[in-house]
Amino acid sequence: MLNPGFVIRRILQIIPTLLFILVVTFVIVRLLPGDPLSAIAGDRVTDADVARAKAQYGLDRPLVLQFVAFVERVLHGDLGRSFVIQVPVSSLIADRLPVTLLLTGMAALFAILMAVPLAFVAAMRRNRPADAIIRGAFQVGLSMPVFYIGLVLLTVFSATLRWFPVGGYGNDWADHLYHLFLPALTLAVSLAAVLMRNLRAAIVDVLGAEYVDFARAKGLRPRLIMLRHVLRNALISTVALLGPTIGVLLGGAVITETVFAIPGVGRLMIDSIYGRDYPVIQGLTLALAVVVSLIFLLTDLLQAALDPRVAQ
Repeated sequence: MLNPGFVIRRILQIIPTLLFILVVTFVIVRLLPGDPLSAIAGDRVTDADVARAKAQYGLDRPLVLQFVAFVERVLHGDLGRSFVIQVPVSSLIADRLPVTLLLTGMAALFAILMAVPLAFVAAMRRNRPADAIIRGAFQVGLSMPVFYIGLVLLTVFSATLRWFPVGGYGNDWADHLYHLFLPALTLAVSLAAVLMRNLRAAIVDVLGAEYVDFARAKGLRPRLIMLRHVLRNALISTVALLGPTIGVLLGGAVITETVFAIPGVGRLMIDSIYGRDYPVIQGLTLALAVVVSLIFLLTDLLQAALDPRVAQ
């Protein structure tokens, strides 16, 4: 049973985080070099056209007033309209965000399926050849850049063996899962390496704990000891690590979506930065901040459910 006070405190902690991200994003976007309206209109636009457009979008007002207007719109659920394609930013995010969340969710699932069993094998055969091979393989995966892993998988499984498409997102759910298999695997490699190293170390620590020795002395079966005592306690630190690493996954999705031509928020963010599309950059950053904050909240609640001392 979760402590209600802990849940409320964690939810309230999200508010200042989002406000800080709103301020930082607003300032950084306006520090980008170049004029967004000139970049959108091209070389043939006149100074009068730019001045008229700035007045239309409120960019001729002082930065403080622009920020106040931006916060007011956000509080009313309005993220503005794209400068480039003249579409509400909320519609763009609603179209693209599910793609990125599906990709990230598949990557997290693949990483857990790889990391958990291999961490157990490595911990149970500590300092033996199997342990060295598993840790060495994941060390290689961790040291390679995401885009390089993606290119290797594309070359082997798409261009050579032709088992998977080179890019795209597909037309229905089965097709989506098929198209996202290689991109998700690309993201999962580095995450699995981090989770495996952490979980292996936690299992080794727990195996040497006195309560595990006591459980063995009581005659409990090894499988029961692993499930009831070792797995539950070893997962506490790994669950805490899961939140930040999934946040990193969302950042890695930007590169992966570009390599595999996936229409998610990563590609939209890249295109918006090149086009200096202020409303889209700000809206995407805020949406991703909300998603990451919710992931942190869920992992904290899960960690508190596994170990009630976390909530104290």
